[in-house]
Amino acid sequence: MNYPLEIGLRPWRRMQIIARRAGASLLLVTSIPASAGLSLEQAVALARNNDPWLQGSELRQQAVEALSVSEGSLPDPMVDLGFANLPTDTFDFDQEPMTQFRVGLSQVIPRGDSRELRRRQLELMGTEYPHQREERRAQVAVQVAHLWLEVFRARESVRLIEEDRTLFEHLVDVAQSSYSAALGRTRQQDLVRAQLELTRLEDRLTVLRERQDTARSKLGAWLYVVEGAAFTTSGGWREIELAEQLPELEVSDPRLTRSESTFSPRELAGYLQNHPAILALDSRIAAGETGIALAEQKYHPQWRLNASYGYRDDDPMGNDRADFFSVGVAFDLPWFTSKRQDPQVQSAAASAEALRTERSLALREMIAAFDAQRARLVRLEERRTLYRDRLLEEMHEQAEASLAAYTHDDGDFSEVVRARIAVLNARIDALDIEIERLKSISQLNYFLVAVGA
Repeated sequence: MNYPLEIGLRPWRRMQIIARRAGASLLLVTSIPASAGLSLEQAVALARNNDPWLQGSELRQQAVEALSVSEGSLPDPMVDLGFANLPTDTFDFDQEPMTQFRVGLSQVIPRGDSRELRRRQLELMGTEYPHQREERRAQVAVQVAHLWLEVFRARESVRLIEEDRTLFEHLVDVAQSSYSAALGRTRQQDLVRAQLELTRLEDRLTVLRERQDTARSKLGAWLYVVEGAAFTTSGGWREIELAEQLPELEVSDPRLTRSESTFSPRELAGYLQNHPAILALDSRIAAGETGIALAEQKYHPQWRLNASYGYRDDDPMGNDRADFFSVGVAFDLPWFTSKRQDPQVQSAAASAEALRTERSLALREMIAAFDAQRARLVRLEERRTLYRDRLLEEMHEQAEASLAAYTHDDGDFSEVVRARIAVLNARIDALDIEIERLKSISQLNYFLVAVGA
């Protein structure tokens, strides 16, 4: 923001006017007129539409579902073709009565209900993918929101510093004029201090612009469709321009985040057990339990049915010979169960139990993370209210009082500089509180994705 010089006013009077104008925008840091730009909601929608992981998940689900159809079918039958009992002295087909051309067909019948159980297991595995995709969408919303907010934070911090830089530039000019004219109480160290603070502002601007570029590049990775190594869009991440106003995010279930509300871990578990991440583990557990029943089918024998037809040629005298037909059945005998079947069942049971412990651990970590974010949001709301209602205004008044005292030879120049730096830091702190509050809300909405639905 640029401030024109008021012609005819004394230097300190000009600086007071500039300071008041700079302070007019500090009370409501986020009240900026909206204009065209990429909103947070649009960024999340773009990221979800361009997420290859979601497309890959759908393909993996299709693969499992197709495999379940295959696993529920009988194995392909086997055809056996061959000559039997050919005489080795002449290899004549009609020399010996036992010589024949045989065609056989055999069919393996899997153990017990293993086909149906395997089909059921794959179907349950397929139900895990929709929950994974739902969790992925929630994760993408959190990650993109954090990156969007980081870009916004850096951009607005730069804007706040650039607003105050004009004031500090005039502060240096006034100190220089006062010192050169030997007027007032300006000392050389005051002039050095003013110039030092201006240099520090330049350094802060450089750091913030670097953070803005880094966050914008990470955000761009979510927004652009990549083919090979090049973006398909005409521009790149440097062209991303955000909306001028912070979004109005709300917690999906506000009663869970009120400061006066208290919930036991058991009550929170009741809310979070329908989270997609937990439901995905439930699907894996159900598939694992089916795996136990599938392993128990190893105690049943595997059958094989076979039938063959043997063709015989006429004898050397031209007499007709009867053809042969054979049919049979074969099966294995699962006798050594202590070394084969029992360990397999125990392994399946242990794997299913391990999935239950994984679910318990995931739910416990989710409860702890939710409770921590909830407590954090409560404190951020308290700080937000404190800054809006009191702190920003009080610091602005202090800065005005310090400047007024110095212009009347009743204050210290260093105090003026410290007061202005404190106001700038407070404005940036207020912005940080707004950003962290929205981050906390987006994280809580990730936990409450099922409740919000």
